[in-house]
Amino acid sequence: MAEPAPLPLDPRAVRLDAAAAGRDDAILQCGRALMEVGAVEAPYLDAMLERERTVSTYMGEGVAIPHGTLQAKDAVRHDALCVLRFPGGVDWDGERVTVCVGIAARGDGHLRLLSALARILMEPDRARALREADEVAEVLRLLEPIEEEE
Repeated sequence: MAEPAPLPLDPRAVRLDAAAAGRDDAILQCGRALMEVGAVEAPYLDAMLERERTVSTYMGEGVAIPHGTLQAKDAVRHDALCVLRFPGGVDWDGERVTVCVGIAARGDGHLRLLSALARILMEPDRARALREADEVAEVLRLLEPIEEEE
């Protein structure tokens, strides 16, 4: 079986000691991290907030996966992820989020990214380790694709 493709995570888009005033601030920080690695243009940030107003990107286990709307695909230059850890937590509509994995993807690339992330985060030990990671290398290792079982 083919090796799963690595997730497009630039180490510069990993922030392990972030703090946010609230959900929208955390989302905008994710968007800015994606902008800083050249993955998105400024309009994508508004699209990330719009997506959150439509449907919560909270996934459980203290993790949210903010991403833009389909209409914002033109603001995406290339597929990318960012990981922001909020040790103090962020109130996410009544849930406590400590890790945000922001996504930017062209075409239907977000489906592959969401699927890969869901497989990783469904493993409670991996999700916990991601919430507790304090080194960029650890985050990169934790987000490596899970091998498909034969």
